[in-house]
Amino acid sequence: MHLICFWFVLLLCSLTLAQEDGYTVETEENIEAQSYHADMDDLLSEFGAMTEKLKVMETRLKESEMQILELRNKEDGYTVETEENIEAQSYHADMDDLLSEFGAMTEKLKVMETRLKESEMQILELRNKERTKVIFSATIGTGGAFGPFDTDTTLIYRTVITNIGNAYSQSTGIFVAPVAGVYYFTMFFHAGGEHEAKLYLYKNNELMIVTHDHKSKSETADNGGNAVFLQLQQGDRVYVKLAAYCHVWGSNYHTTFSGFLVSQM
Repeated sequence: MHLICFWFVLLLCSLTLAQEDGYTVETEENIEAQSYHADMDDLLSEFGAMTEKLKVMETRLKESEMQILELRNKEDGYTVETEENIEAQSYHADMDDLLSEFGAMTEKLKVMETRLKESEMQILELRNKERTKVIFSATIGTGGAFGPFDTDTTLIYRTVITNIGNAYSQSTGIFVAPVAGVYYFTMFFHAGGEHEAKLYLYKNNELMIVTHDHKSKSETADNGGNAVFLQLQQGDRVYVKLAAYCHVWGSNYHTTFSGFLVSQM
């Protein structure tokens, strides 16, 4: 019984924590969490009812054991069919029934405890998903033009504006996914018309999107950008490369690289 009470108190504490939230946006995770909360309420109600029934059965068992002990003390060294012996046999039969019912309820409680533990773990996983925040924005931060170079060059956005989750490295220019999920990335540039401007966004070594503007003698400034949703696994890398013989403008926060976690998988 002490173990059952301990689990009951622990489950109530877990439910209280699971219901605390800074906001109530109806996401897929929130809907799933509400479903688990409803299941937990049903399980707790049934668990409490069975606990009370077990208490009553334990009381009946103790009373039966005491009565059997008293009857056995009255018996002499032989088994005569007296009124006491008949009564003792009746209590033995009651004890067998009670023990059988008690065993069945104990097995059912074990199954319920397993279900409750699984529900607790699922709620904890959902809460961890809701708490995982990954958001970053950075600019090149260098004065004047950046490039052109004779090879494709990874852009390092050294001025970090936001880096919640610390998934972006301002020393390498590479974003590394901390968790599996769907992410949204953007890249924008400003450049002069003297040279071509072209940026590539890569996932690991695979080209995902491009933004591009031709050089022009009539235009003194060019702007461009692109965006994409990417499904990433933990450890996947995302970065931007400046194409060979192209350039972008580095100062005044024109050329940026940003991204955030949309949904954890």
